[in-house]
Amino acid sequence: MLLYFKIADRYNIIDKPNERSSHSAITIRGGGVIFLFAALLSVILHAEYWLPVLGAFIIGSISFLDDAHTLSGKIRILFHLAAVTLLFLFLKIFSFWPFYYCVMLYILVIGIINAYNFMDGINGITGTYSLVIFLGLQYINLYQQQFINPDLIWLPIVATVVFLFFNFRKRAKCFAGDVGSVSIAFWIAFLLLSIFITTHKWSYILFLAVYGVDSIFTIIHRIILKQNIFKAHRLHFYQLLANEHKIPHLVVSAMYAIIQLAIIAVVIYFDQLPFFTLFIITILPLAVAYLWLKPRLMKK
Repeated sequence: MLLYFKIADRYNIIDKPNERSSHSAITIRGGGVIFLFAALLSVILHAEYWLPVLGAFIIGSISFLDDAHTLSGKIRILFHLAAVTLLFLFLKIFSFWPFYYCVMLYILVIGIINAYNFMDGINGITGTYSLVIFLGLQYINLYQQQFINPDLIWLPIVATVVFLFFNFRKRAKCFAGDVGSVSIAFWIAFLLLSIFITTHKWSYILFLAVYGVDSIFTIIHRIILKQNIFKAHRLHFYQLLANEHKIPHLVVSAMYAIIQLAIIAVVIYFDQLPFFTLFIITILPLAVAYLWLKPRLMKK
């Protein structure tokens, strides 16, 4: 990370605040390259994972270029499709799932990746939220049902802790950038698909419940307002808390992580419950809170 800071400073890879930003100071961008380094270590230690790691480098590299020089959305989506295809090849998705399932999975995974990217807007939120997901997955992997080599979760955990050391601050030393949020999302999607295939339990998608509710409901809100959903904005629930109501970034980030951690604990502890029951228990309170609180936050 310290080496990257020197490179970013040399080539002016920085994030300048604008009217859509949640920060007010120029900050180094692209600190999420730490996750590509973790991916490189994983393939050195376990060469059999070279396909998903190659996918991570494809999607991470184009995101890093986008951090340095804004690229067309059409170019980015092509690289996203290529990376997800490598992931599906490794997991043998095409071999045992029908075509229409594969199409739906493409939409789901690319949707998760982009939603994760859009949610990366304040100090600490991506790191803390990702950390609780990785820890939850590792708990299952070690104590309930092994679905992947533990190193493939320990490495992103360590990378997340290192990143948080520089990002979980009132004034962050660096931001994850697209390279960070997109690479983390790709890694999490890989782990979630792996656990789905091993356990056949779709309830683990609830490991993304908090981000999912904020992202989907905000998209619906922006469609109602007739806004371009692909353009930057400040209408996410966490943005209203941090920007308009001046709640400290670290408090909002910790709140999102703690709520998601509680949901993960529910999913793990009540793993024998039907998916629909778990969905109602976890998603319904989030949805009600969003729909009840957001109009009041916006009025104020």
